[in-house]
Amino acid sequence: MTDAQPGRPTENAMRRALKRARDGVALDTAEAAVLLQARGEQLRDLSASAARVRDAGLEAAGRPGVITYSKKVFIPLTRLCRDRCHYCTFVTVPGKLRREGHGMYLSPDEVVEVARQGAALGCKEALFTLGDRPEDRWPEAREWLDAHGYDDTLAYVRAMAIRVLEETGLLPHLNPGVMSWTDLQRLKPVAPSLGMMLETTATRLWSEPGGPHHGSPDKEPAVRLRVLEDAGRSNVPFTTGVLIGIGESYEERADALFQLRRIQRQYQSIQEVIVQNFRAKPDTAMRAMPDAELEELAACIAVARHVLGPAARIQAPPNLVDSEYALIVGAGIDDWGGVSPLTPDHVNPERPWPHIDQLAERTRESGFELRERLTVYPEFIARGEPWLDPRLLPHVRALADPETGLAREDALPKGLPWQEPDEGFTASGRTDLHRTIDTEGRTGDRRADFDAVYGDWEALREQAAPGMVPQRIDSDVREALAQAADDPTRLSDDQALALLHADGPALDALCSIADDLRRATVGDEVTYIVTRNINFTNVCYTGCRFCAFAQRRTDADAYTLSLDQVADRAAQAWEVGATEVCMQGGIHPDLPGTAYFDIARAVRERVPGMHVHAFSPMEVVNGASRTGLSIRDWLTAAKEAGLDSIPGTAAEILDDEVRWVLTKGKLPAADWIEVVKTAHELGLRSSSTMMYGHVDQPRHWLGHLRTLAAIQQETGGFTEFVTLPFIHTNAPVYLAGIARPGPTTRDNRAVTAMARVLLHPHITNIQTSWVKLGAEGAAEMLRSGANDLGGTLMEETISRMAGSRYGSYRSIEGLRAIATLAGRPARPRTTLYGEVPAERVAAAEASDGHLPELLPLAD
Repeated sequence: MTDAQPGRPTENAMRRALKRARDGVALDTAEAAVLLQARGEQLRDLSASAARVRDAGLEAAGRPGVITYSKKVFIPLTRLCRDRCHYCTFVTVPGKLRREGHGMYLSPDEVVEVARQGAALGCKEALFTLGDRPEDRWPEAREWLDAHGYDDTLAYVRAMAIRVLEETGLLPHLNPGVMSWTDLQRLKPVAPSLGMMLETTATRLWSEPGGPHHGSPDKEPAVRLRVLEDAGRSNVPFTTGVLIGIGESYEERADALFQLRRIQRQYQSIQEVIVQNFRAKPDTAMRAMPDAELEELAACIAVARHVLGPAARIQAPPNLVDSEYALIVGAGIDDWGGVSPLTPDHVNPERPWPHIDQLAERTRESGFELRERLTVYPEFIARGEPWLDPRLLPHVRALADPETGLAREDALPKGLPWQEPDEGFTASGRTDLHRTIDTEGRTGDRRADFDAVYGDWEALREQAAPGMVPQRIDSDVREALAQAADDPTRLSDDQALALLHADGPALDALCSIADDLRRATVGDEVTYIVTRNINFTNVCYTGCRFCAFAQRRTDADAYTLSLDQVADRAAQAWEVGATEVCMQGGIHPDLPGTAYFDIARAVRERVPGMHVHAFSPMEVVNGASRTGLSIRDWLTAAKEAGLDSIPGTAAEILDDEVRWVLTKGKLPAADWIEVVKTAHELGLRSSSTMMYGHVDQPRHWLGHLRTLAAIQQETGGFTEFVTLPFIHTNAPVYLAGIARPGPTTRDNRAVTAMARVLLHPHITNIQTSWVKLGAEGAAEMLRSGANDLGGTLMEETISRMAGSRYGSYRSIEGLRAIATLAGRPARPRTTLYGEVPAERVAAAEASDGHLPELLPLAD
């Protein structure tokens, strides 16, 4: 490893940067790098302006003159790790643990005993620290987990967090290292806050031999930044920070701070930033590396304050600052982090914690009052949903001052059940919205938290910009058309892109080729299904920016159906000839972990013959994370409860470049693919979908369709592909001026035709949406390669709330009329495209256009 520190900045550069800091002008990365080198009088100047920014932030937060800390116990769940950081003394090896008489992990009793002792001393935080995924490196860790019944280390972390909550009342703060999006869903319900140090964005320190992070897969900066972004998307109060003095340059140090600012701007999820100075330790590869000096630490704190702003909470560990408390306070911190009266700092064992009374006195000498906080900061307690899981609210409220959100210092934690909210599955809100929206309309065009829940619109505008500019396509369209007509399976990506951009006569020719391919593959009959949509709740805090369906529980248009109301709707659908109910809902924070099983079981018990087509991949992941089951085990349990197949919705565009503009908290593309593949392996077939016409481009459509074709070749589990044109009218991403106003007619024809061409011969059924396109539009798609019209629906809320004008119900006669417009016959089908029993056909024909009162009436 080489020391990359450049020479000192010029006096002129330093003067200019200091003046900009004093004047409150936004700094750029180069100026921040200059200020990181401030020392002596220059540092005092920099610190003074940083302190003013800090003080303004504390005033705005309602706690002027207050520096906080958290009274905690340190729970080193395991000291094994798959990484090899060259400065770490926390991590050890299995042989050493055995020689010292320790297990590979703390036992459950050891964990609870530490937490109990801490609770008796008034601690309120249980800080779980451990190595990254040790089972991936150490067979002994894998053996321990298997012997104790845990799939992986994070499953054990989750279980121990619940035990600490229930048996001691301490609030877990989990530091398990790198986490996937799915991992965050698993852990969020059991901990008010999570954390992972960014440390540095200097990739060379990870990639180059001899670097402090070389050989450590979890220390790649891009991976750690992705964790911070996923935490933001998941509404997790998250602690992170930088580690200075490990060989990074000042420019690299500044870049790390600006990356944290970028993420905070977009998600508002970083609850605190730790600025930690490197301390060399014996018996490590970096034992000869000089410590980061305290003036260097103070300069980084001050620059972090200027870069991150007054609302940021910035922390420095008090056991690493020697006696220079005033220097560190003066640089702009407002928090000392966790301090334990019981356990040592297992990461820096040679540096004991200061006594809390001593810390309070030294803080007072700098003009501040020391106040205790909880592991989750007051700002996030005040925000409430979706930042705190309802199962954690009783534990947090028991320890939080209701006025300030800080800790009640006289409160002694007591164990409380970790359980589902008391409300359970009860009907509430505007449960007739599926009908009344067509007559009374919505109460507003956007949800109440429009400006807060979706992230920073300006940052999104920048992120979306590349998708708004179409690529120039130079490929020969005539050659591509000839290939599509001759053998569509041999179309190259360049040829496919040329056809996705086709217009005019070329588009007409493409649609004719697709229509011929449709005729040769599935014949002329247009299929449809007599089905009922049941959207059992629209309460959701996921933050999808294209969705006008989601409501806060307090919004006027919010609703939740009871289990009886769900079953009633299924029974009514059966009476009028339905063979399927399609059930999906918002990610309601209060629905119990067994809610999805209960819904499927309620329908199965009431209407045994009904096909239950339910629960998008997003709902599957939500159910799995709430119950603590794996995706496979959750789907198995759902199947046993009555689930027959799943809708392939929540796909949108299977490209995270587009996905993270469209949605804040929905599952990543890889997780959608995992859920669908697992369902197919278990015999649960699914549809597949694509929503297009927003911030996407034809290259994204191509990638999406190629992905679906590859999955189908592997599993054979898709029943159809459904085109979903973006309905823009009430979509937040459109109202914010970011998305296009939906696809054009050209786009719709090209997507339908190319779906037929690119998915051939793997997915043979292509469905168009009368709800989104109307009768004429759907008929045009039937002439462009589609062969299926979907269902009667009976009630439909999602597209209607988005602004669709084509109603919530289409009679059988109406569906046949669309087929007639396309010059084709029509016939009913089942969910799996089988023949419909004669009894069902007769019931549907007899009731067509005459639906029960609870359903929307036919025109």
